[in-house]
Amino acid sequence: MAAVSSVNQSDEQFKQGLAARQFRGSLWRRFFALSTLIAIAALIALFYNVVNTAFGYVVSNFEPDINDLAENGDLDALSTTQLAQIIEDYAPNTLRVIIRNNLSTVPQDQFTKAPLGEVLPPDRFVYPTEWAALTINDLEAHDWTTIIGTNIAHDTLVHIVRSDIVEEEVLETFTLTESLLERERIEQVHADEYPNATLYFRSWVTLDFIVNPGSSDPTLAGIRTALLGSLWVIGITVLFAFPIGVGAAIYLEEYASNTLFNRLIETNIRNLAGVPSIIYGLLGLAIFVRTLGGLTQGRTILSAGLTMGLLILPVIIINSQEALRAVPFSIREGSYGLGATKWQTIWRNVLPAALPGILTGTILGVSRAVGETAPLIIVGASTAILSNTPPDPSSPFASFTAIPLQIYQWTARPQAEFKTIAAAAIIVLLVVLLTLNASAIILRQRFRRRLSA
Repeated sequence: MAAVSSVNQSDEQFKQGLAARQFRGSLWRRFFALSTLIAIAALIALFYNVVNTAFGYVVSNFEPDINDLAENGDLDALSTTQLAQIIEDYAPNTLRVIIRNNLSTVPQDQFTKAPLGEVLPPDRFVYPTEWAALTINDLEAHDWTTIIGTNIAHDTLVHIVRSDIVEEEVLETFTLTESLLERERIEQVHADEYPNATLYFRSWVTLDFIVNPGSSDPTLAGIRTALLGSLWVIGITVLFAFPIGVGAAIYLEEYASNTLFNRLIETNIRNLAGVPSIIYGLLGLAIFVRTLGGLTQGRTILSAGLTMGLLILPVIIINSQEALRAVPFSIREGSYGLGATKWQTIWRNVLPAALPGILTGTILGVSRAVGETAPLIIVGASTAILSNTPPDPSSPFASFTAIPLQIYQWTARPQAEFKTIAAAAIIVLLVVLLTLNASAIILRQRFRRRLSA
């Protein structure tokens, strides 16, 4: 009887323990689900706030009134001849400049001296043949208008009219939510407070916003210069950090012995992954801007790219090591058994198997680098941020700005319009980041399919 009682007691304890474990597991499962929901809600709130700011109704004054130039203010509905005529009517002095910047095939110092047949070769441009022997100064304003209306693309002329002829003064902006849910109130505000202004729905994320350079006028400001600067910096960052990071990981994982010194190196690399980015900025300033200034030309894109390369190098090394470590050792043994050398084994077997994980680490590093601001300011982008229209970068030795810096500059200004174009710039930055990540993911999946095949 005592044995039966002991068995029953043990069975009861087991059931109680099982119920307790199941209860704890249920609590953790609910905690994980709640954490996921909070993370998703935070992302939705972020995207909602950005999109809500980048689109919506705008009340603006136009000088000249855009409705006087085209029906309902739709410049796209006008022909190229009509657009060229608008330019002649409101800015005749710019006609020759437009021809020089958009059509001329000779150097600027020869534009007014060379005959039109050389400036605008007849096989490429349309104009009366008797003009070929004349210079641009021998023609009248109406002749310049004819050349513009006949030879410049419609979209280009629309952009010229919007940017050079029509001056827009934004009086008030409304969010997307207000525009969708409170349209009657907005129309009433327009009628009561701005009866002579124009109310229209505006998307601040447009092709013009992407291709226009920076400007102190928010209606004309674009992100072209900052976008090119970011792409230059990220390109140099990846070219510098990826081969060095993967090479270091291969050495530490495949060649280095398990000594105290090598373990110390690995520990310090992991610690470097958590160092604040501004420290890397100071390091880049000391090494790439000052010490190696003769090679990098000082505060340039090259210095910024190398600094950002140092920033993401620990992330790439750590993730590459983990990817190499995850490759089964049997693959190495099989390769050695077939007579391959250590390097042949690494190059032909281990590295292809680890490449998907290595690309994942690269994605994480690039994602961090795209949004960093502090290192770029210290290395030299602070000089470009002070200029309303910094030049487009054309080489690794050019001055630069970047999208995060441009966003910071715009959000620091008091006008509400700059907040809207900052939101538009955030959308462009997210698209760039997603495009880079998607490219790396596609490559990763391709290598995985090749490996499984």
